[in-house]
Amino acid sequence: MFTPAELLEINTLLVPENKIVILTHYNPDGDAIGSSLGLKHYLKAKGLEAEVVVPNDFPKFLKWMPEAKKNIIGEYKRKVAFDSINEADVIFCLDFNSPARIGLLGDWLMRAKAKKILIDHHQQPEDFDFVYSDTIIPATCQMVYHFIEAMNDEDLVNKDIAECLYTGIMTDTGGFRFRSTSATTHRIVANLIEKGADPSVITSNTWDTNTVSRMHLLALILGRIEVVNDGKVAVLYLTRKELQEYGFQKGDTEGFVNYGLSIVGVRIAAFFMEDLYEDFIKISFRSKDDVDVNQFSRKYFSGGGHINAAGGKSMESLPDTIETFKSRIAEENL
Repeated sequence: MFTPAELLEINTLLVPENKIVILTHYNPDGDAIGSSLGLKHYLKAKGLEAEVVVPNDFPKFLKWMPEAKKNIIGEYKRKVAFDSINEADVIFCLDFNSPARIGLLGDWLMRAKAKKILIDHHQQPEDFDFVYSDTIIPATCQMVYHFIEAMNDEDLVNKDIAECLYTGIMTDTGGFRFRSTSATTHRIVANLIEKGADPSVITSNTWDTNTVSRMHLLALILGRIEVVNDGKVAVLYLTRKELQEYGFQKGDTEGFVNYGLSIVGVRIAAFFMEDLYEDFIKISFRSKDDVDVNQFSRKYFSGGGHINAAGGKSMESLPDTIETFKSRIAEENL
């Protein structure tokens, strides 16, 4: 958490005359959008206005959250996004550890005159004016709740805040099943439910949103999951042609990698997908126990994340990327 002195200084920045902007990472997920909107509604409850700026669009299944459709999407509204960042007095940086993680907004952030406040749970954060970094906490949404606690503002948590933070915690813990989910996490979730978050409604709004195209893509990869390395590693993939054939939309492959990890005996699951527009491969890694896919991804696939959940990319072809992955896994004896 921020030190008491830092909290006092941050509090002096949170005044109506200061323009406040909230940024999150490229390809925003549930924790990114949930933490950003949860913080926005908290600041609103304090009588402050804040704008949420995201680098690119986010999945439809996250747009039910209160005021999600008011987010400024950088790829669609570049000038509006630039002006917001350039004119800001305070910028909250949520769920990313480096300006490189926010795409075209990164250069604007580094040049901005604003005080920059980082709240994030990824490893190796870069320098910001104020840094609250904790890699043990499973979701940035939980950290935003801790920040609200530290500001002695728990009584301001309302239904809008609760719904957003609950969503991010739920999605980033895989439905509260990842090992980083702690007793503290569950206590916070209980508090959010008491404040108005309805688990059944949030779960339905977020996860019961399958389209026919998504189900076709899921059926396709499930029909060809490959298990290698003595049954410890599952490999899943989709080609650009397949994405186009089934009308892929942003968010359609969310959670696909977890199906590989659900196989008995599997300790690592890797999902490879050709980018729809550019010539590179997106990679999602998931693991169990002490298998560190964060370091593996950093070492071989220009990525990173958490011990049990990381992302990466490859400029090789899809078949070559998968073969490289298999050989690296064998070398590391994972």
